[in-house]
Amino acid sequence: MNKILEFVKTNRFNVTAWGVTALIVAALLGSAFWWTQVRAASNDTHPIPTAKPGQNQSPVGVPAPVTNSVAFPGIGRALQLKTNAPDRPRMDPVKYTVSRGDAMYSIAKQFNLKVDSIIYSNKGVIKYDNPQFLTPGLELLIPPVDGMYYTWKDGDTFESVAAKFSVLTKVKPEDVINFPGNNIDLTNPQVKPGTMIFIPGGSRTLFDWSQLMPTVSRVNNGSTGTSDFGGGGCSSGGPVDNTFHSPTNSLAISGYDYSPSHLGIDLAATEGTPIYAAAAGIVTMAQGGDNYGYGNVVQIDHGNGFITLYAHLSQINVQRCEIVGAGTLIGLAGNTGHAEGAHLHFEIRIGGSNVNPHDYLQ
Repeated sequence: MNKILEFVKTNRFNVTAWGVTALIVAALLGSAFWWTQVRAASNDTHPIPTAKPGQNQSPVGVPAPVTNSVAFPGIGRALQLKTNAPDRPRMDPVKYTVSRGDAMYSIAKQFNLKVDSIIYSNKGVIKYDNPQFLTPGLELLIPPVDGMYYTWKDGDTFESVAAKFSVLTKVKPEDVINFPGNNIDLTNPQVKPGTMIFIPGGSRTLFDWSQLMPTVSRVNNGSTGTSDFGGGGCSSGGPVDNTFHSPTNSLAISGYDYSPSHLGIDLAATEGTPIYAAAAGIVTMAQGGDNYGYGNVVQIDHGNGFITLYAHLSQINVQRCEIVGAGTLIGLAGNTGHAEGAHLHFEIRIGGSNVNPHDYLQ
């Protein structure tokens, strides 16, 4: 005991300091315990007094269960690590390199575009604006939506450009100004010459590649078209009617339909399928070779302004200046010229201008 007292006297300051520290810690712990008890007590539900004799018991509410019912409305959401943000539409052009086996139709479908929109934006790149003149390694400019790209020239205005490229559908100047991909300052719309801009819904006049093939006609009966092909016409008074029949046994479209960039229709026909004259007339062309992509081709003048053309044949069964009737076998379907598989490319021309064959075939 004496040793303890002697130790306390010797270390009076340290003992006092440790004692005060212990008291402070005890006070803090006591205060924390008291605070938790008070909070717990405040969250408890208060008991509802029972009814006195002769009184009805007060209704007691039952907490609603945690469900998606009307009693406890809520929005359920599954836990996911990433937010599914919708894809933003493309506003800039992309470059596409043609590979072996590619077709303009499949490329357009891949980018959800019309064939003509790709052709519009690739003037001078696609030969004759003809979708069948695709070659491996050709680099195409693919627009974001249907329309066309145009390089701004000195003196252009939004009004003049919109009017110039409204060949098929009307383009408004504000359509060009407001297109996000053009990055035009809406407070001061200006475009520097040499800048490539996009024209939504724009269209231009395409190269009339069918004119590479002369519209051959006989020189009598007042038929229209160019006067002759290779010198000397075919004189004949063969039968003529205005009724056009299917040149094959099927009118199923196989490939390209009629459009500004494809002035005929591609009819489904396997290699060797018989091809018939759509109406009576006289053969003004029965020629083999490439023929600007047509391949082996037969052309018939029907004497009333109508001319029909049958291309990509594997075999020609008629001769120039031969009279044929409606349904006469003129050849077999094939894959000659610039063709993407066997089929029949069929055209109807009136006065030398192509028309939509669907309007005349039965």
